[in-house]
Amino acid sequence: MATRIVQQVLYQEVADRLRSMIQAGVLQSGAWIDESSLCVELGISRTPLREALKVLVTEGLVRLEPRRGCFVNELSSRDLEDIFPLMAMLEGRCAYEAARKATAEDLLQLEPLHQELQARAQALDADQYYVVNALIHEAVQALADNRWLSDLVDNLRKLLSLSRHKSLVLPGRIQESCAEHLAIFAALKARDPEGAEALTRKHLMRQLDALRTLSQPLTSNIQELAHERSRRATPSTR
Repeated sequence: MATRIVQQVLYQEVADRLRSMIQAGVLQSGAWIDESSLCVELGISRTPLREALKVLVTEGLVRLEPRRGCFVNELSSRDLEDIFPLMAMLEGRCAYEAARKATAEDLLQLEPLHQELQARAQALDADQYYVVNALIHEAVQALADNRWLSDLVDNLRKLLSLSRHKSLVLPGRIQESCAEHLAIFAALKARDPEGAEALTRKHLMRQLDALRTLSQPLTSNIQELAHERSRRATPSTR
């Protein structure tokens, strides 16, 4: 019995490490997962690694392709359009409940995080901005103190980690995101549940807007290329 428990803890630890590697971009979306290299890097055998990969498959972070192995999943435009409205609704509710339940001490502890967020935004440091931004979202979620809501948010957040902080690449998005966070924080301090919820929903949907904007040039180029190929393939009527 004791051995089985240790084995279970090990594969869970491996799953946590793999999630972190995906979130950090060490394992990139679409990449093939080299099990042999990972076993050496993590100092483990194939068994806990494969058990961990099964966990990530059920979470949607990894996909298993027969005779090819495991790959880090990629979120399509359709996936993002489906997930972000749900995440906006759920995180909006987190902000609503946090505004009702948070103590003055709770909110005071959020001040340094927002100061750090502003500093990272001013420095245009997207990587560290993303880290602090995630800590703030998690802190508000914790202040909501609703385990059912938190479980739902956690599941979707794992999936959205596949797109990481791509929206921050859009010029001006870091500054806009920071301003949105400060507005949400002001609503929390004002004990305004409805305002905090509405601002949080808007914040999440603005992320989706940024991703849409970033995808447009690529989509346009593909369409232009397809049109050009079609034009060349069509016999001239002259």
